[in-house]
Amino acid sequence: MKIANVKVIVTCPGRNYVLVKIETDEPGLYGVGDATLNGRELAVATALQEHLAPILIGRDPDRIEDTWQDIFRGTYWRGGPVLMTALAGIDMALWDIKGKRAGLPLYSLLGGR
Repeated sequence: MKIANVKVIVTCPGRNYVLVKIETDEPGLYGVGDATLNGRELAVATALQEHLAPILIGRDPDRIEDTWQDIFRGTYWRGGPVLMTALAGIDMALWDIKGKRAGLPLYSLLGGR
């Protein structure tokens, strides 16, 4: 399984919200994460679309930690709020995929309940 597409959705019900939708090459399997940073939503959306989405295409969505480390350590603006918010949205979407693929609620994969 590979990441086939990354969509960045900016919506505005009173203010901007940024969602990251990561689609896999398995039909119907995708994950969604929130990447909203108050006051900098469009900066996060641009970072996702222009810089991070190309890095994700073709990667294995199960390798969440490797993806996180590659993005965090391999970017110029390491540790800033825009990048960290974008990375959080990607992380949430990848965990969403993992939970859906396993057929389990995410809390059980993380050791909860």
